[in-house]
Amino acid sequence: MGFNKKRKRSQYSKVSSLEERTNSRQSGAAATLAIVKDPYVQDQHQANCDAAHEAAEDEDDADEWTVVGRGGKKQKTNNYPALVYADSYKQQSSIKLGDLQNLVLYCIANGTSPQWTAVRHHGQVNKAVVLFVPGLERGMFDGSVAWDTSSEGPAQDPKLGHGPDQPQNGETSRNVPSSIDGAQNDGVSHTHASPDDYLPVRLAAERLPQPLKPLADCFEYLWPVKAPGDDKFAKVYSPLHHMLNSQIPKSQDRKAAEKVIKGAKPVNDQRWEPKRTPITTFMLSKDELRENDYVLHPAWCGTESEIHAETKRRADASQTAGSGWIDTQVADLGAGDDLKLPSEQGSLTAGRTVLAMDCEMCTVQGGEAALTRISLINWDREVVMDELVKPDKPIVDYLTRFSGITPEKMDPVTTSLADIQKRLLEILTANTILVGHSLDSDLEALKLTHPFIVDTSILYPHPRGPPLKSSLKWLAQKYLGREIQKGHGSLGHDSIEDSRACLDLVKKKCEKGPEWGSVASTSETIFKRLSRTPKKGPRDTAPLGGQGKLGAIVDHGAPEKNFGQIASFSIGCSTDSEVVDGVKRAVAGDPDGATIPGGGVDFTWARLRDLEKARCWSNNDRYGLIQMDDPPGQPNGKTTEPSPSELAAKVTTAINCIKQVHESLPPCTLLVVYSGNGDPRDLARLQQMQRTFKQEYKTKKWDQLSVKWTDVEEQALKRACKKAREGLGFVTIT
Repeated sequence: MGFNKKRKRSQYSKVSSLEERTNSRQSGAAATLAIVKDPYVQDQHQANCDAAHEAAEDEDDADEWTVVGRGGKKQKTNNYPALVYADSYKQQSSIKLGDLQNLVLYCIANGTSPQWTAVRHHGQVNKAVVLFVPGLERGMFDGSVAWDTSSEGPAQDPKLGHGPDQPQNGETSRNVPSSIDGAQNDGVSHTHASPDDYLPVRLAAERLPQPLKPLADCFEYLWPVKAPGDDKFAKVYSPLHHMLNSQIPKSQDRKAAEKVIKGAKPVNDQRWEPKRTPITTFMLSKDELRENDYVLHPAWCGTESEIHAETKRRADASQTAGSGWIDTQVADLGAGDDLKLPSEQGSLTAGRTVLAMDCEMCTVQGGEAALTRISLINWDREVVMDELVKPDKPIVDYLTRFSGITPEKMDPVTTSLADIQKRLLEILTANTILVGHSLDSDLEALKLTHPFIVDTSILYPHPRGPPLKSSLKWLAQKYLGREIQKGHGSLGHDSIEDSRACLDLVKKKCEKGPEWGSVASTSETIFKRLSRTPKKGPRDTAPLGGQGKLGAIVDHGAPEKNFGQIASFSIGCSTDSEVVDGVKRAVAGDPDGATIPGGGVDFTWARLRDLEKARCWSNNDRYGLIQMDDPPGQPNGKTTEPSPSELAAKVTTAINCIKQVHESLPPCTLLVVYSGNGDPRDLARLQQMQRTFKQEYKTKKWDQLSVKWTDVEEQALKRACKKAREGLGFVTIT
C-alpha cells in the first residue's frame, strides 16, 4: 500500500508546534508593529525564531516527529491553557481592574479577549478564583516599605523585576519587564519616568524579601494595576464593586445604532424588570441634604442640641428670618404621613402632593444670584405657577443665554421675592414633595427651606460618582429620549420644560425601581452573568435548577448582605484562615453535596482582610462594601503603621494564605490576586481636611479657619490620590 499523496495532519504537527512556540512570544497586531518598527526587537524576534528552529531539529534527532502513512495515529497535541506575555510589546499604561475582570470573563464566561496578555487554549480553563488582598502594595517590592532587618533572606532589591535576566554593570535590557521605581522622599507618590514603569515585574525568589518569597513559586510576574477613581476630584472608588460588576454586553445592532447618536446614548431596558416604587422612597435623607449643601428645615432637628447647632449655623451664614429666609409650615417629619388616605397607600405618589420646580436666576449688583422666574408643575404636568420676579437689587447680567430672561421681559414685572414666598407658604404643605434638579440653588434663590426633597441630580448618580452630577439635558436625552434646552447658549432655557423633564424622570424612576438610572441599569454582577453562561458538558447535579455556571463569595462578616445575595453561595468568615478553608470548600464542593454540589462552583471571589486591618487601610470597621470616599476613621482607634517586625509577620501570614489557595486549586484553574488600591491613609486625611475647610469657609473669615486649604494642600491631595490608585495584581493558571 503506497503513501497518500496528501500529507496527514500529523505531518504538519512539526510546523504547527514550531509556529506555536514562536508565536507564544507575540501579542497580536501590537507585537507585529513593534517588530517592524524596532530594529532591536527584530533582532530579538529573529533570535527567538532561530532558537525555536534549533529546538525543532533537536526534537527530530530524538525521533519525536515521525511521518505516518494511511491509517497512522494522529499526534496528540497539548491543549493545556497558559498565560503568555509578549516581551516585545510595550504597554503604554498600567492595566486596570476592568482588565483583570475581563480576563476572568474571557476564560469562563465567553467574554472578549484581553489586550494586555494572551491566553492559550482559554476554553480549557475550568474554574476561576479571585483573591482580594488589600494591604499589599508596590512599596513592599521596590524597597520603600521598611521590613524587619532581622528577617531571614537577602535584603530586598529594588531591581527585583528583571529576575535572572537582569543586566549587569548599568546595562539596559529592552526585552525584559522593567522594575518599579522607588518611592520619592515625600512619601506621597511614585513618579513614572517612562512607559517601562507600567510593565509587569518579573518575580525572582532570590531578589524578594523573605515574607514575599512564596509568591515567586506561584506567579511569574507582578502586574501594576491602577485602581478605579478620579484624579481630577481626588477620588478612589471601591475595588470590590468594580471587580464584581461588569458592563452588560451590547448587541451588534445596538452598537451600530449608537454610533449615529450624538450626545447621551439611550439606556437599554430590554432586560430590566420594573419594580414600582413610591416617590417617598427617593426623598433625600438628612445626611444627603447636608452633603449636597441644602439648608436644613427645622423639622429635621429632633433634639435641643441639634436645634441650637443648626440655628447657630444658619445665623453665621445669614440664612435666618432676619435675612429674608422662610421655612414651610411643617411641624415634624411625620406630618405628611398623617394626611394620606388608605386608598392612596399603594400609589406612586403615596398620597402626597408632588410639585416639580425650576427657577431661573440673574446676577445682581454685588455679584449675587437673584430669582427672576419660578415655575411649578403638578403630577399631571399642569402648570401651578409660572411667574417672573423682580429682584430687590439692580440687575447687572440677565444671563439670557441660560435663563432666557431679557430686559424687555422684566420691565413690566412688579412681583417681588416676598410675594412669591407668601404664595409658596400657601402651596407647600406638610403633604408636599418638591421635585427638581439641583434644587439647593433654587431654594437658596427663593430663601426657603422644605424638608421633603427629591433631587434628580442625586436620584440619577453620575457614572463616575460624586461629587460629579449629570446635567438635566443629558439625563433627559439618555433616560427619556428627549431633547431639551435647545436654546442653551442663545435663547436660554424654559423653566416649564425643565420642570416637566424632572417630573418625568422621577416618574420613570418610580415605575422602573430604585436601581434604574444607576450603575445597576447599565451593568450586572459577575454572578448574574455567569448564571447566563452555559456550563461545560453535562451537569451531574443541578441543585438550583439552572444550567448556568455557579459562583460563590467568601468574605469576612456576612457577605450575604451585599453581593452574596446574587451569588449562588456565600460563606461568612471571621479570619483569613477561615477564608482559605471557605475557598477550598467552594472550589471542591461539599463531600456530601449538601450545600455546595460536588465539583464545586465555577467562580469564587474571596477577600483576605487581616493585613488590611493591621495596616489601618479600612475606613471603618464594618464588613461589606468599603467605599474609599466614606468619612475616614480608623478601626479600634489605631492610626499608626505596625512595626517592621509586625508588618513582616502579617504579610507572611497573608502570603501563606495565598500560597495555600494556590496549592489547593485543581488543574486548569485561573487564579487572580489583586490588592485593589495603594495606601489610602494620606488621601483620607487630606479629604477630611478639605471637607472641614469647605464647611468653615462658608461662615468664617480666613484668620478664623482651623484648616487653611491652599495650592500646597491641593497638590498633596493629587499626589495622595495617585499613590492610593497604585495597586498590584498577580495572575496564573494552575
